[in-house]
Amino acid sequence: MKKMLSVASVMALVLVGASVVSAQPDGALPELDQFWAEVSRAVAEGDFEGYAATYHADAILVSDAGESTYPIASALKGWQQGFSDTRAGKMTANVEFRFTKRLNDESTAHETGIFHYWAKPEEGEVIDSYLHIEALLVKKADWKMMMEYQKTPATKEEWAAAQ
Repeated sequence: MKKMLSVASVMALVLVGASVVSAQPDGALPELDQFWAEVSRAVAEGDFEGYAATYHADAILVSDAGESTYPIASALKGWQQGFSDTRAGKMTANVEFRFTKRLNDESTAHETGIFHYWAKPEEGEVIDSYLHIEALLVKKADWKMMMEYQKTPATKEEWAAAQ
């Protein structure tokens, strides 16, 4: 019985500790908002280096559409031409983020929401997509994304409902 009680006590402490850890400290959300603003800026300006710098070197992309996971370095290689085209004025691109759930402490964050990406190549059709996303971030000197999980398509109604 003593072992059961000590396990229950430990579990209670873990649960109490978890609620404290998931609290949102005053300084974290503005910093995270700045992080997402930097991602948006880099996309709009075609700043590939700035965009790549928002990821941790060991970050992983998870893709529901591709039913795969792979290092962000591989994804960045595939996205680089779009950044070059944007920087050269051959394309316009933008991305915005809205969140439905934000959990963080001073050095870790789990963000759940939707991103709206649109691009218009000089010659070609407009790309306009809304996608559910989850992201894990870690803060060392600054915030870096460890995992980007691109989930299922979102609707414009879901976008409107998100903040």
